[in-house]
Amino acid sequence: MPNPYAALFDRVPVIRREIELLGSTTVYWEYGAADAPSTLIAVHGFRGEHHGLEPVVAHLDGVRVLSPDLPGFGETPPIPGRRHDLDLFVEWLTAFAAATAPGATVLGHSFGSIVAAAAVAGGLDTPSLVLVNPIGAPALEGPRGILTRLAVLYYAAGARLPQALGDALLRNRIIVRGMSVAMAKTRDPELRRFVHEQHDAYFSRFADREVLHDAFVTSVSNDVRAFAPRIAQPTLLVAAQKDDITPIEAERTLATLFPRAELVEIADVGHLIHYETPAVAAAAITRFLSPSGAGTR
Repeated sequence: MPNPYAALFDRVPVIRREIELLGSTTVYWEYGAADAPSTLIAVHGFRGEHHGLEPVVAHLDGVRVLSPDLPGFGETPPIPGRRHDLDLFVEWLTAFAAATAPGATVLGHSFGSIVAAAAVAGGLDTPSLVLVNPIGAPALEGPRGILTRLAVLYYAAGARLPQALGDALLRNRIIVRGMSVAMAKTRDPELRRFVHEQHDAYFSRFADREVLHDAFVTSVSNDVRAFAPRIAQPTLLVAAQKDDITPIEAERTLATLFPRAELVEIADVGHLIHYETPAVAAAAITRFLSPSGAGTR
C-alpha cells in the first residue's frame, strides 16, 4: 500500500523481539538506536497493533521506542485462562515495562491511554506519561454517542452469534471500512486511502471474539479521568479538536485533573492523530522528552 511516511520510516532501525510474560509470549518491536537519550514504551489502541503507531515513530527524534502488540492482538496471543479486562492489561503492561525498559516513559493511544494511565496510577515506574487521543470521558457521551451504542450492539452480537457467524461479523471488511471512514478527517485522497488500507490490513488481527469483546467492554467502561488525580508524573496530552470519541472540551477538563499536565491540541484532525498528523504529535513528544522538557523533570 502507498505509505506517505515510508521514506522516513525506512531510516529507522527496527528489531522484532519476543518476551515471556504472564504465561504467554509478548511480541514487540524495538525502533531507533539502543543508546538513544530517551526510551518510550508505546501502547496501541483498540483493535490496533504496533503498525498503527509507526507513522509517529518515523517522526520521533532521538527516541528509542518499544512497541508491543497487546495480548490477543496482532502477533501477541491471549494470556491463557484470563479475562482480558483492564486489570489484566494493567498487570501485563507493568510486567512488560519492568522486564524490557524499567524507568522508560509510557505512551498510550486511545484505548492504550486507559491502560497506560491505569498502570501508572497503580504504580508502574515511569518518569512521565504521554497520552495521544486520550479517552477523557465516557465513550457513550461523545459527539457520536449513538454510534458507540451501535458498536455496543455490534460487539454483543459478535460475541453471541454462533462462532463462525460472530467471527465473520466482527471481521467484516465493509463494516471495518465504515469504521475507518467515520474516523478519518483528512481530505487528502492519498492519505485517506492509506488510512483505510491500514485498517483493512490490521484492524481485524485479533485472536478471537472473546478477547475482542472483553477489550471493547473495557474500552467503553473506563476512561482516563478516574486515574488522572493519582498520576504525579509530568503528563503530555495530545488531543484532536475534531475527535468524535472524546470532544476537545472534555480533553481540556481532563488536563486539569492531573497534578502536572500539558495539553497540546491539534486542529482539523479527529481520532486518527497517529495516521493523519503524526509529525505534529511527534514534535510535541520529542520536545516533552527533551532535556529541557517537562517529561524529563
